[in-house]
Amino acid sequence: MLDEEKKDNLQNADGQIEETVEINNAGEQEEKVSDDNGQVEDQNTEDEAIDEIEKSNAEDAEDEENQQRHSIPMLDYHALTMEKLVDELEKLVNHHKIQAIKNHVDGIKYEFELKYQEQLEQKKEDFINDGGNEIDFSYTSPIKKKYDEIYGAYRSKRNAYYKNLEQTLKGNLEKRLQLIEELKGLINVDENINDTFKRFKEIQDIWRHAGPVPRVSYNDVWRTYHHHVERFYDFLDLNRDLRDLDFKHNLDEKEKLVEKAESLKDEKDVVKAFRELQMLHKIWKEDIGPVDREHREDIWNRFSEATKEIHKRRQEYYKKLDELSEQNLEKKRNIIAGIHETASQSFKSHSEWQKKIKEIEALRESFFNAGKVPQKNNEETWSAFKEAVRRFNRNKNAFYKSLKKEQHVNLEKKLKLVETAQSLQDSEDWTETTPVMKKIQAEWKKIGHVPRKYSDKIWDEFKAACNKYFDRYHAHQNKANKVEFDALDKKKTFLDKLKTFELSDDSDKDLNAIKEFIGEWNAIGKVPFNKRGVEAKFFKIIDALFRKLNIDKQEAELIKYGNKIDQLEQANDENLIYDEKRFIRRKIDELKAEIRQLENNLAFFNTDKKNPIVKDVVDNIDKHKESLDIWKAKLKEIRSINLDDDSNSSNPEASEEDSDKE
Repeated sequence: MLDEEKKDNLQNADGQIEETVEINNAGEQEEKVSDDNGQVEDQNTEDEAIDEIEKSNAEDAEDEENQQRHSIPMLDYHALTMEKLVDELEKLVNHHKIQAIKNHVDGIKYEFELKYQEQLEQKKEDFINDGGNEIDFSYTSPIKKKYDEIYGAYRSKRNAYYKNLEQTLKGNLEKRLQLIEELKGLINVDENINDTFKRFKEIQDIWRHAGPVPRVSYNDVWRTYHHHVERFYDFLDLNRDLRDLDFKHNLDEKEKLVEKAESLKDEKDVVKAFRELQMLHKIWKEDIGPVDREHREDIWNRFSEATKEIHKRRQEYYKKLDELSEQNLEKKRNIIAGIHETASQSFKSHSEWQKKIKEIEALRESFFNAGKVPQKNNEETWSAFKEAVRRFNRNKNAFYKSLKKEQHVNLEKKLKLVETAQSLQDSEDWTETTPVMKKIQAEWKKIGHVPRKYSDKIWDEFKAACNKYFDRYHAHQNKANKVEFDALDKKKTFLDKLKTFELSDDSDKDLNAIKEFIGEWNAIGKVPFNKRGVEAKFFKIIDALFRKLNIDKQEAELIKYGNKIDQLEQANDENLIYDEKRFIRRKIDELKAEIRQLENNLAFFNTDKKNPIVKDVVDNIDKHKESLDIWKAKLKEIRSINLDDDSNSSNPEASEEDSDKE
């Protein structure tokens, strides 16, 4: 009778498997498969699925908290800049357990060093192209220094953790081996079977909480433990009530696990489903004992079927990832081809190169955002990308190296003109100096661009010297110009008359009267240069009248601006016109930028025009567009000015800029 009962247990005392019964990877009993191809295929699929779980569990067994790493998002580090990579590294090291971030840190380390090496190589190439000796090249980067500091802190924490972990794992192993020894001795204890069974359950509970052991010992320790658990169940044949009660408890627990495993088919996140399935297998294997022969095969088959279902979904998931990585590879190869195509072209101007530089930057960003490629193609793709970008940069550097030489020659020429202008700015020999000043202005206009870092400085110096001379020249001329002083007296009298003007109820009549005032004012003529403040007083009164009339804003502005145009024409000074144009263009650019920003902001709001925020933004856009139209109209007016040939321009470059921008 005893021999027959023993066949209901998983293994006999010496660990050998009974007849056609063997232990599968999950520690459960199952009949051997036949030679039927379908059955063998099913068994292979099952074994493959369980083997994956076994490998993962063996890895996690060394650190029970290691599963935390699966809850930390794995970003596409390839798409991040070096600055963002360092930020992510800092977050991981400061806010997560060191044992949970290894894969993330390795990914960041790989991508950072890849990008930094590219930057280093480019800096070195630029250094050599600028005439430097390769042996003298050195390069330091603040972001690299920060990366090294954070990665160093990670290594220190990691080393300290694994040093402590090693001691903990060894202690846990010793604790488990002692439990096995005590378990072995239970069948030889001469005491009440109920007390023995109670101690058996206590040992099981202690075992469950004994902590992780070294990975290399995990399977051996587990098998040894279960071998002696099974021997104890053989021993319990002497008291079948206790054994059957435990079998029933184990069956209940395994049915709960099966139900959880079967419910995972509805989990949309395949990776999460696999991790949860892995935990269920770990509980099945490590925490729950065997069940009776009657239910053993059925309960395992249900659990196995659920496992195969998740495994199949997981394989399909990774297959799709592989397909996606192949698509990404094709995208990146097309991007590389696009960079090569651009790099093979020759461009003759700074503006063309700036346009192409922006295009290459866009292609670079697209490359990094294209996603991961198959691992086998990663190095090849990265090398091809670096070479394509470097080829473009070499051509670009060659152009700017040539341009730089030409600009330095231009700089020397303009510096000489600045020196001449400054030497003549205080001259009072008006007859001799004025033609010379006009001549050097014309020469300045013919000279090409200079290095950007000097451009504004030398222009300001040149303009200041020219303006100083011509301001003094105009002041001298004004002193001798009685007509201008007569005009000043007339305008003062006119102001007194204008102050007494009262608006009527007829707005058209009033507007015509104001236009006549402006026409009369302009007809009086030009006042001395240093007395132009009278013009401001006049227009202050005109502005007040326009406000009272509440006429169209653009019309009012253009009416007023007509006087400004007259002043510029009378001044016959291209510098003043150039400065006025530059001022207007700056206002136009500012308004365009404001409009773009407001329109972009509008895209983030609900398009319902009843929304007060939307209405406010739309109103602002309309106001800015109205102002933009006014400034464009002013620019059109000022472009209509024709100067005399003997213009005292101190900015001959102005016409070139006008031509480009208009």
